[in-house]
Amino acid sequence: MEKSRKIAGRFYFVLACACFWLFAMPVQAEDQQTIKPGIFAGEIDLSGMTGEQAETAVEEYVDSLRDTQIILLYADDIEVTVTAGDLGIAWVNREIVTEALEIGTCGNVIERYKILKDLEHENKIYRIDLSFDISKMNTILTEKCSVFDQEAVDFDLVRENEEFRIVEGQKGYSLDVEISIDWIYEYLTRDWDRGDCSIALCVTVQEPKGSMEELAQVKDVLGSFTTSFKSSNQSRSANVENGCALINGTLLYPGEEFSTYEAVSPFSESNGYYMAGSYINGKVVDSLGGGICQVSTTLYNAVLRAELEVTERHNHSMVVSYVPRSADAAIAESSGKDFCFRNDLEYPVYIEGYIDKKQITFNIYGKETRDPGREVIFESEELEVNVPPADQIYADATKPIGYIVTEGAHIGYKAKLWKIVKEDGKEVSRTQVNSSSYKMVPRSATVGTATDNPAAYEQIMAAVNSGSVDQVKAVIAALTAPPPAPPAPEAGEAAVQ
Repeated sequence: MEKSRKIAGRFYFVLACACFWLFAMPVQAEDQQTIKPGIFAGEIDLSGMTGEQAETAVEEYVDSLRDTQIILLYADDIEVTVTAGDLGIAWVNREIVTEALEIGTCGNVIERYKILKDLEHENKIYRIDLSFDISKMNTILTEKCSVFDQEAVDFDLVRENEEFRIVEGQKGYSLDVEISIDWIYEYLTRDWDRGDCSIALCVTVQEPKGSMEELAQVKDVLGSFTTSFKSSNQSRSANVENGCALINGTLLYPGEEFSTYEAVSPFSESNGYYMAGSYINGKVVDSLGGGICQVSTTLYNAVLRAELEVTERHNHSMVVSYVPRSADAAIAESSGKDFCFRNDLEYPVYIEGYIDKKQITFNIYGKETRDPGREVIFESEELEVNVPPADQIYADATKPIGYIVTEGAHIGYKAKLWKIVKEDGKEVSRTQVNSSSYKMVPRSATVGTATDNPAAYEQIMAAVNSGSVDQVKAVIAALTAPPPAPPAPEAGEAAVQ
């Protein structure tokens, strides 16, 4: 019992001393209140500072961070160096100064005493929270980092002097600005040690298609075909040459599809085309790019021999003269006709096109994997022939006698194209490639019949009604022939003046 009284006495003595110490301290004016010892903001000792002094100390510390270097890592050793100041660094939790001032001033005497004694053994450290300007980050990423964005450039082939040269590809880069801002902000506000640092940006890297090793395999001719345009006029010949040049040098990686229309269009003068004859609605009319179908047809036959997958092909409305029936491939912008094929092989293929003595040739290069004894032949089979009936003649009363525009006749056909495979000279398969139907178009003529001469009118109308273009031409020749010259005067006869 005596021992308990002694312990209690000591406790009350200590409590009395603490109270005397607390209440004996000079009372400071509220604006002179200072922060108790053992209180820090980050590494800044706030002991004895007024609120204003503490705010100034923290602001000076944050201001000292403005020149801290931050390296933004784009990709492949591409770095952009900025500072924390460039990113709009700012101090955001200013309330810690007020909280620091209140420590040891609230609660009863015992509570305040305990808090102050705890500070003697363990410091109270406030974290200095920072923020950054999102708009400044966006500007820096857009103006200084996105400039490195680029599309991937695939490995390519160039054929020069009958030799292939491989052009090395380049990686593609694309910066995701929004995600990069999130990464930068999160690192600087949560994990940053307030020293120089590096931060990786969100950059999508696109690898180029192909490789030196893969393209080195492209050296064998898988399919080749040639057609002649020796009878073509200058404009049509120019169109064939232009279309060939636009396709030449095309490289297709496995799985890629080629559209002839996309490769050779638009059909405009600025793209190298001239007015020349083409099939439209069963007639031959001049249009920009006339003759381009010979380009697609020649390529079609080379593709067939390379045994690539044809995904779209259309025959002409009427037969063409430069390939057998069903071996043609038409392009028509108005009706949406295109010739397309896919590289369904394991290796890239290269399309070579060239002109020599008004002949167009396409070669398909790749890696030959077919058996050396394999032979592929294509045969056209005519199923039906439709010979045009009598000529069709149209009278045009708005044109004078002597006017005539003729359209040649076109025989109609139905045909199939067969693919025949031989191995060591023996036929092992026969497969239908396509079927085609070509319009039959009779010979026609539009004839002018306007005249003030009733007799001439009767003659031309009789010719029109005959249904013979040849008869119409003969009558026109007679009606438009110049009058015979007067006979020369005989010798010794005086000429009349």
